[in-house]
Amino acid sequence: MLKTLIVMLFAITAGAVGDIFLTQGMRSTGDISAMGFRQIVDTVFKALTNWRLILGTAMQAVYFGLWLAVLSWEDLSVALPLQALSYVVVAFLAQWYLGENVSQMRWAGICLICVGVALVTRSSVN
Repeated sequence: MLKTLIVMLFAITAGAVGDIFLTQGMRSTGDISAMGFRQIVDTVFKALTNWRLILGTAMQAVYFGLWLAVLSWEDLSVALPLQALSYVVVAFLAQWYLGENVSQMRWAGICLICVGVALVTRSSVN
């Protein structure tokens, strides 16, 4: 179980950092929700050369590789709840690095999720 926790922490961190870079990259690329086809194509080409999007994608690939490794030895019913710990890392990074407002209610929800993860993890030790 210790191996699973360590690898999942690395995976979660890589995924969260990837999410932060993807968010920054897309914010600098532009909002694609109200664009026409030609503007979307231009935005896609701009995105393909955005270093934040490239780095974010690479970090997501690291996450995915580590996730596959965990799935090769751990029960899915244990591994998947551990993945929910990413909420803590993402919320922290979003607040600290992106300057997002993470309300007390949101933190309370994240803590509740962590309690559930602890229960699932504890059940796999016995």
